Amino acid sequence: MSRRCSLAAYARVTRAMLTMHTPYAREVWIMPPIHRSSIHTTLVLLVFTLMMAPFVWAQNGTATADTPATGASGAHTAQDARFVMVASAAGQTEILASRLAATRSQSSKIKGFAATMIRDHTKANDQLKSIAQKDGYTLATTPTQTQEAAIAKLQSLQGKDFDTAYASMMLSDHHAAVALFQSESTSGNDADLKGFASSTLPTLQHHLALANAL
Repeated sequence: MSRRCSLAAYARVTRAMLTMHTPYAREVWIMPPIHRSSIHTTLVLLVFTLMMAPFVWAQNGTATADTPATGASGAHTAQDARFVMVASAAGQTEILASRLAATRSQSSKIKGFAATMIRDHTKANDQLKSIAQKDGYTLATTPTQTQEAAIAKLQSLQGKDFDTAYASMMLSDHHAAVALFQSESTSGNDADLKGFASSTLPTLQHHLALANAL
């Protein structure tokens, strides 16, 4: 009786294995039962295989979860992603501050500098946006809180106080921008971003020289 029960259980598990869609199930070598001990061993192995199948599927399904995101010009690195975020936020800040300068300043020199900032940073922002969309990077949608605070401070000033604060802000910002773009041009991984950083760097260095002369 016990032998017949074991054989019946063996048959049920075997049928279950053959109806599974796992690539491993149909490759199990099914031996005809000979002894009670061999039947028991085979049943244990079959049940173990059934229990492990979902785990194997899960492992196969998540094997590439840690693979770095890849854009059109190479794998995204933390430096590349940070460059896009910082550069896009900084570009927006320069434009906002310079629009204020174009309307509030009484200095023709400041106004001329502001016009240059608006033109050049709008162009650079558009180029960076195009690369980000093509290669799958996230752009900053607004300036950082610190940058917004600096803009708010400018909005509260008039006349020479405004000119002094704006000139100081542009000098500080462009020191940081030159360092950021130099780093990306030499150490970045994304070919498009490295090219953008290299081609934009001379413009930023020119801005820095102009800001230093305000």
